[in-house]
Amino acid sequence: MSTKDFVEKDYYKVLGVPKDATEAEIKKSYRKLAREFHPDANKGDAKAEERFKEISEANDILGDPKRRKEYDEARALFGNGGFRPGPGAAGGSFNFDLGDLFGGAQGGPQPGAGGAGGFGGGLGDVFGGLFNRGTGPGPRVQPRRGQDIESEVTLSFTEAVDGATVPLRMSSSAACKACSGTGDKNGTPRVCPTCVGTGQVSRGGSGSFSLTDPCVDCKGRGLIAQDPCEVCKGSGRARSSRTMQVRIPPGVSDGQRIRLRGKGAPGERGGPAGDLYVVVHVGDHSVFGRKGDNLTVTVPVTYPEAVLGGEVKVPTLGGPPVTLKLPPGTPNGRTMRARGKGAVRKDGTRGDLLVTVEVAVPEELSDKAKEALEAYREATVDEDPRAELFQAAKGA
Repeated sequence: MSTKDFVEKDYYKVLGVPKDATEAEIKKSYRKLAREFHPDANKGDAKAEERFKEISEANDILGDPKRRKEYDEARALFGNGGFRPGPGAAGGSFNFDLGDLFGGAQGGPQPGAGGAGGFGGGLGDVFGGLFNRGTGPGPRVQPRRGQDIESEVTLSFTEAVDGATVPLRMSSSAACKACSGTGDKNGTPRVCPTCVGTGQVSRGGSGSFSLTDPCVDCKGRGLIAQDPCEVCKGSGRARSSRTMQVRIPPGVSDGQRIRLRGKGAPGERGGPAGDLYVVVHVGDHSVFGRKGDNLTVTVPVTYPEAVLGGEVKVPTLGGPPVTLKLPPGTPNGRTMRARGKGAVRKDGTRGDLLVTVEVAVPEELSDKAKEALEAYREATVDEDPRAELFQAAKGA
């Protein structure tokens, strides 16, 4: 918005008050209009939001006696964009572009403006004090994003693999019900004069480079309560508890942090909601373990099965068992793979089930089994499985 737009804007008309209105009349009209067009009362209505900004801008000027005086003087000086030349200029009034005045040489007279050069830098001072931003835009109350929330959930081993919908009870800040999120007891906060409604202030920097910080006067809200709400102390936010059903995707792992967009604290003045971060804790399983997308299981086999080979049934998580074929001479600790029986991956496919063979050694044997083992020992008396071990030890 240009300087000319500011000069020509009729803030009295915006608030619906005469030019000689008292401070009380201005305040009363502003409160009435602010309640009517406040974004919280007109969610999703862009016209109402724009109207609220105009009302806040008008109150920011007319509600401050000093700024109102500067505004009245500026309008009296320029009228509706016209300028009345001083003595010696060709009679009558004429229009010119105020942008030309401020864009020309500093302090020098403009051609054809008669005594306009006498104003010099005073014009900049008038507008600088009026809008607190030199000749920049007027106050704008910006939407504010809601806060992010972090919560935790504990799942069973099976729920983590298959996914689950769990209830989460969360506490976060939300619009104060007592003041409808305005922070003002009467629902009529004013635009922060420090940040001009942006919620941010610039600092430092060389040339065109600068940094922005949250405004300390309004704590980043862009608004300041004229009569602070007793419940939220003027912040416009209050603690709120709610229970939400959250879908945890299949295949999550212990300690994983899941981001759910837009499920955090609600925003202010039409701003988007924050995000919800859920930290997942997964319990252990009595039979199965996990390595990434693969599940693990240890299956005991008999000595004859390991030596002679055979078929072994293996349990799966939540499904029917699978049958694996043991090749003859399978050693203790060997791992085999049952494809597609593991955890769900992000692309919807499944990992594998890693089956580790463990040769079971019986604690008690029947007489018949003992006789059979004795016969086996006699048949293999010349075989020494430790011979290579001792040879390697001597060589070392």
